[in-house]
Amino acid sequence: MTTSRRGRGGVGHPVRINLALQGGGAHGAFTWGVLDRLLEEPEIEIAGISGTSAGALNGAALKAGLVAGGRAAARENLDWLWENVGAVGDLRLTHWMAAFTPGAGLVARMLETALPWSLSDAASRLVSPYAYGPFYRNPLERVVERFDFDLVCADSAPALFVGATNVRTGKIKVFEGRAITTEAILASACLPTLFQAVEVTDPETGQTDAYWDGGFTGNPALFPLFAPELPEDIVVVSINPLERDEVPVTGQEIQNRINEISFNSSLLRELRSIRLVEDLIAEGRLARGSMKALRVHMVADDGLMRQLNVATKLLPSPVVLGELKAAGRAAAERFLDEMAPRLGREGTVDLKRLCD
Repeated sequence: MTTSRRGRGGVGHPVRINLALQGGGAHGAFTWGVLDRLLEEPEIEIAGISGTSAGALNGAALKAGLVAGGRAAARENLDWLWENVGAVGDLRLTHWMAAFTPGAGLVARMLETALPWSLSDAASRLVSPYAYGPFYRNPLERVVERFDFDLVCADSAPALFVGATNVRTGKIKVFEGRAITTEAILASACLPTLFQAVEVTDPETGQTDAYWDGGFTGNPALFPLFAPELPEDIVVVSINPLERDEVPVTGQEIQNRINEISFNSSLLRELRSIRLVEDLIAEGRLARGSMKALRVHMVADDGLMRQLNVATKLLPSPVVLGELKAAGRAAAERFLDEMAPRLGREGTVDLKRLCD
């Protein structure tokens, strides 16, 4: 059901925002839930999207739906995406299955200690994905190749940016416009221990480069959203916990935390840059208007994400996907209740606390 922010002290007119969608494998179903709820808000207009890995898939499905038929079509497109990622015909099954299935946190712990998972995890560190030879095919290709790229790459809003990591140079590559292809999205979601590097040819130079997951260099990249024609508000949908209270001690816990830290480092680096501009303007060392002052917001459920691990990122259980979607909707609802009046006016993330 669509509700209005006017009745809750909201802004009373459409607010243009940018979305920054993190990657994190199957945990991207949390973002699915966030987007599903935001699309019910007529007073929020999505002007720009930057996505990495699962965030790139979510961003492409979101844009294609908005261009094709507006908010309802976008929600349907996101449902289609995650039904296919979860390899189930109807995710409504998750509602009754949930009554007989452990919660996401317990599923994560069960998977982490299961012998088949331990063996496959160890094998991924010892066996190259190139060992499959001619039998190799990226499992996400069957989903991504079905996107309507005329819609994904359309000139109409929202602007879409997809980040990947150039294997040769180690630099980030941001694909936009007609450069967003099946290969570009697969590159953005290419974990190097699981998938062969994705080769993408630049149509302007004719040069072909190999790419890995964009999370190594931008999870997601914020700088494309600094463009002058885009709004100042950036809403980050976070699916990788920034902090954990306990020090990891098991092999799986250590690897999981290494993954989280490495995939959050680029985001924190860009947030520090935004904070630096804020400080320079506040101190009078930088004239107002000389640089774009950005307002940063965040939608997250770190409590839930701390219960999960790399196993649930790589094994998209339909029940876990359903729980993550519900958690994303709930997190978006909290964000709208608490932060909607401040959209378009001030940032709601304490960058000093987050970055120091």
